[in-house]
Amino acid sequence: MRDNGLPEDAVMRILEETRARDYCYDRFFSTMCTLPHPIAVKAHDMFLETNLGDPGLFPGMADLEEKVVQMLGEMLGCPGASGYVSTGGTESNIQAIRAARNEAGRRDGNIVVPASAHFSFDKIGDLLCLEVRKAKLDESLKVDLSSVRSLLDKNTVALVGIAGTTEFGQVDPIPELAAMAEQRGIHLHVDAAFGGFVLPFLDKKFAWDFSVPGVSSITIDPHKMGMSTIPAGGLLFRGSECISALETDTHYLTRPKQASLTGTRSGAAAAATYAVMMHLGRDGFREMVDYCMDLTHYLVKGAREIGVLPVIDPIMNVLALRVSDPAKVREELMDRDWHVSMTREPNRALRLILMRHMSRENIDLFLGDLQEILQYP
Repeated sequence: MRDNGLPEDAVMRILEETRARDYCYDRFFSTMCTLPHPIAVKAHDMFLETNLGDPGLFPGMADLEEKVVQMLGEMLGCPGASGYVSTGGTESNIQAIRAARNEAGRRDGNIVVPASAHFSFDKIGDLLCLEVRKAKLDESLKVDLSSVRSLLDKNTVALVGIAGTTEFGQVDPIPELAAMAEQRGIHLHVDAAFGGFVLPFLDKKFAWDFSVPGVSSITIDPHKMGMSTIPAGGLLFRGSECISALETDTHYLTRPKQASLTGTRSGAAAAATYAVMMHLGRDGFREMVDYCMDLTHYLVKGAREIGVLPVIDPIMNVLALRVSDPAKVREELMDRDWHVSMTREPNRALRLILMRHMSRENIDLFLGDLQEILQYP
């Protein structure tokens, strides 16, 4: 830190120069986040200094968070759901498994997750001292149920299913997983960090949320397809007993107990989420999902025309394309300022996310570059 402070305009010039080094969203195929809705930005700014970690000081903000949880619960089939606005999918997944572990009363247990599970579950195993058992995938890249059964035992404290896998956008067979969980009396957590704001608005319907008996908790991220500001995650439980399993005494705050992982929590992202959900409504989100799915189908059609096939027909706006030497193709696309990612082995492919910031015009430019790269190895 300097001894003498800089004038405001000098500091702002530094910040503007730094920001100019960042890439632009309209070239991003690799991210599940997007530009926040303008009303989310306004709401975020309005509540910047609010602290949900001490909600008695900010009763208005605390009330908004409860309304967000209620709206999310209604959208996911459980209007009476309990939960809170987290920092994102990783925190929500940690907290869901922590609640399951605490309810089970074990410190030496295991969790069973699909091989397609987000890397946050590896962090969870380390943080919570749980063995993470990874079930194989079937030919459609859903979790293989026979593999799941083979991994469950008396020490299993939670079973995990994915509704919108990070790499392929696939939806695991949640009703079958729920039946296994109910039979064994264990917690079933559904990670819908991305899919939570997509699946309710697709023409094709899937059974994956609280409408499925046996689903105990759900992760959903408003800062992804919910178009809220970062960081805005959501953790929902079917009942309040799971929240109780997370509570810690907070002797000097305005409320006696706290269930969130972080202490100080900005209310800004919760306010942004409330603003977007109230402003867009179901019709607005359906229109946005339709737009993203139209882009997805448009890209698939164009890719097929140049001889590139998807690994699976897209379920949602997540697409994996089969190309030879995907690492090399990705590098050359990045050299052309297209930001793409790759899936893991054994299904290594180019991974593309079609978000609201993308356009048909840029898809045409992308496909033109991809075709050139593939023609000139």
